[in-house]
Amino acid sequence: MLVVGLTGGIATGKSTVSRLLAQHQIPIVDADLLARQVVQRGTPGLKKIVAAFGGQVLLPDGELDRKALGEIVFGDPGKRRVLERIIHPAVRSAMLWEVCRAWMRGERVVVLDVPLLIEAGLYAWVGRVVVVYTSKQIQTRRLISRDHLTPQQARQRVSAQKPMSEKLQYADYVIDNSGELPELQRQVTHLVRQLDDLASPLHKLCWFFPPFGLLAAGWCLLWRWVKRSRAKGRRRRWRGPVTEGEGEGEEMELDDIAEEQEILVDED
Repeated sequence: MLVVGLTGGIATGKSTVSRLLAQHQIPIVDADLLARQVVQRGTPGLKKIVAAFGGQVLLPDGELDRKALGEIVFGDPGKRRVLERIIHPAVRSAMLWEVCRAWMRGERVVVLDVPLLIEAGLYAWVGRVVVVYTSKQIQTRRLISRDHLTPQQARQRVSAQKPMSEKLQYADYVIDNSGELPELQRQVTHLVRQLDDLASPLHKLCWFFPPFGLLAAGWCLLWRWVKRSRAKGRRRRWRGPVTEGEGEGEEMELDDIAEEQEILVDED
């Protein structure tokens, strides 16, 4: 079974791509959804949060008060790290269990929808990485329209995340979501064909003979580590963050990355 990591930046359209992949009958493991489930009332995760931050983070019905918790950890890196040490292991365990379920069902491909796939280091544990990309200018415009933010607020939210230029360095496939929905649908369909072809050759053998599947997965991860190590030695210096009015330069950079690292930018 091929495990694919899907990530992107704020307002790049990752959730839309995830829904389109689901329409192709590809199972999606949603890290955001799991993050909410592991802190529901009565879970060990919620009990640990209460022990760390006190009963003030609970609503009257015993559920987590996300707003109160956010006010506590926002702007305090130490407390945020405490929260991450509670939630991240629980989410990883839940994701692993969902992947095992998909394998037991005989799925050929499963997609892990993880906003912080790169930042959390989970990219090293998937067979392929898909990055949903748009320029910083488009991200800003979408945030202003979607969340009713001021231009300054939107730019701050975009700048607070890992730059897309850095995320692209980890990509095996790039979905360029700078256009309209039909173009995005076409790219997703093309991606599904690529993933299906990649998963086909040894799918049944890995499913019927699990030890072979484990060996194949280990070899895949080792080979990807070797490729990334080599790529780091060849990688050119980045121009740095794209400033206002440099949209064309950023698009050129995307083409450069695709050429250097053999990243698939849809060509059909």
